[in-house]
Amino acid sequence: MNIKGLLLGSAAALTAVSGARAADAVTVAEPEPAEYVKICDVYGSGYFYIPGTETCLRIGGYVRYDIGVGDVGSFDGARTHDVQDGSDQGTWRKNARFDLRTWTGQETELGTLKTYTETKFNFGNRNAYSGPDSPQNYAFNRGITLNFAWIQLGGLRVGKDESAFDAFIGYAGNVINDTLVPYGDFDTNVVQYYFDAGNGFSAVVSLEEGSGVVGTIDSYVPHVVGGVKYTQGWGAIAGVIAYDSNYEEVAGKVRLDVNATNELSLFIMAGYGTDDNLTDGTYAIPAGGRGFYKQWGGNWAVWGGGTYKFNEKTSFNLQASYDEWKNLGIAANVAYDIVPGLTITAEVDYLHAGKFGDAGFSNWTNADKKDSVGGVLRFQRSF
Repeated sequence: MNIKGLLLGSAAALTAVSGARAADAVTVAEPEPAEYVKICDVYGSGYFYIPGTETCLRIGGYVRYDIGVGDVGSFDGARTHDVQDGSDQGTWRKNARFDLRTWTGQETELGTLKTYTETKFNFGNRNAYSGPDSPQNYAFNRGITLNFAWIQLGGLRVGKDESAFDAFIGYAGNVINDTLVPYGDFDTNVVQYYFDAGNGFSAVVSLEEGSGVVGTIDSYVPHVVGGVKYTQGWGAIAGVIAYDSNYEEVAGKVRLDVNATNELSLFIMAGYGTDDNLTDGTYAIPAGGRGFYKQWGGNWAVWGGGTYKFNEKTSFNLQASYDEWKNLGIAANVAYDIVPGLTITAEVDYLHAGKFGDAGFSNWTNADKKDSVGGVLRFQRSF
């Protein structure tokens, strides 16, 4: 056999062997791309499915930094003492906060199953003031507060919430210090039922535990709140009534919201409460003091204000409040969105302490003066 024949025979043999091996080869499928997060758009933007479940989860919150200056009475400034000579003097009131929120939603045969939580972490000075002889002010980690932690199935809600006396009817405007004249206490455990007719009419019944020395129920009898609301494109009208089981007193509020134009929205809210048994001896307040719901001075109080949007980035907010004891509060601010998600707000506040402003009832008004002025500069990154 010559060289040419040998080469041709070898090539043929190699071809045959290669073909046989190719026929026996295992084809490995390429991996499909994994979908680690699946968007859930049933409950709004920001939700995603928890892997392996039908539960949708949203995580959000904000980081905030407040700088307050001025008198104590408007909740903006703080008092302290000089570390060298002990003299009383004013100082900044500052607070940094990390606010973490979670929402979940899932459809069930009994309706939508929801949860909501909000936890706040704070570092700042305490803004404590108990008279000119004992000012206290120091910065520290102020602990963790659980502001919301509730479960809702259909219309039934249980857990930690804010009182329906405030949350259902609406808060007193878009100012930072909206409680210069307080309109109700907030933190409480609840058993609530919400009804939504789907045509703008809604209602709530809430059994509440209250909180604090004065507000927490002192027996098996809960506080009770009921409310109704009618909402349309022009605005809303709402009312709530609350029974304070500790003092056996009743308080109520009515509110009107009006969307006057695309730029201007207005509100007015009035409150009235009985006070025959509201002695509040713990706070050294004379008869006609406050329970868990009627926090204002005297029987009646009124709050009003609004928001004007100059453009998509800038808005002006105003609130004025007044009660029977002649406590007067005025708060105004300008909020500006520097970039999406980052807002800076500059606010000025004024508080006139009325009936007990000269008597030193600082636990009632939190004021060290009859007339107090202060301001807050707030930076907030929301996500």
